[in-house]
Amino acid sequence: MDEKPHHHGNLRAALIDAGMQLLAERGLDGLTLRRAAAKAGVSHAAPAHHFNGKQGLVLAIAAHGFQTFTQLMQDERYRHGDTPQDQLLGICEGYLRFAREHTALFRLIFTTEVKSDPDEDLQTASAAAFGLLVEVCALFEPSPEGDGVNEIMMWSLVHGYAGLSQFSHLNNPSTGEVIPFAMVLPKLKPKTGERITPEADNGSVKSF
Repeated sequence: MDEKPHHHGNLRAALIDAGMQLLAERGLDGLTLRRAAAKAGVSHAAPAHHFNGKQGLVLAIAAHGFQTFTQLMQDERYRHGDTPQDQLLGICEGYLRFAREHTALFRLIFTTEVKSDPDEDLQTASAAAFGLLVEVCALFEPSPEGDGVNEIMMWSLVHGYAGLSQFSHLNNPSTGEVIPFAMVLPKLKPKTGERITPEADNGSVKSF
């Protein structure tokens, strides 16, 4: 009987892709190394060469998820224009697009078990996503309550909106129509002086 191959092209990437498909189809409980190997068309022993058990594959999927997350926010950033408010709306709509188009992955990357893991690739990808929010919030005057408050406010708002949208809790009670995110986005005050970039911040690196 023919054995399935251990390698074909970029096996690590193929297994991550297979794992993402399984996550979307079966949820986290249905994601196993054996099923990922079968979907990738390789021997069930092949994943052991690239991942330290199921958790290793899950962390790699989450890191890839954060990269996709960041890319979607960047893709939407200038869709409405290039003013600070336009860019803020854009990255938030990219955030919501990721939650809508990659629901299982969205839930995975924000689980406590994943977020608390020190995996370097995962933390780097997460920090890059949060860094984009910091970069856009740097276009506005800081909150009177202190540095970093605008970022947390916006993150809380868009993440809460994403969660409510999954349960159809965003309808206007008068019209029955969904209240668009643009209507709940606060009008922050743009900076009039020189822009402060995230690189100028001497604080610790933060992540989503």
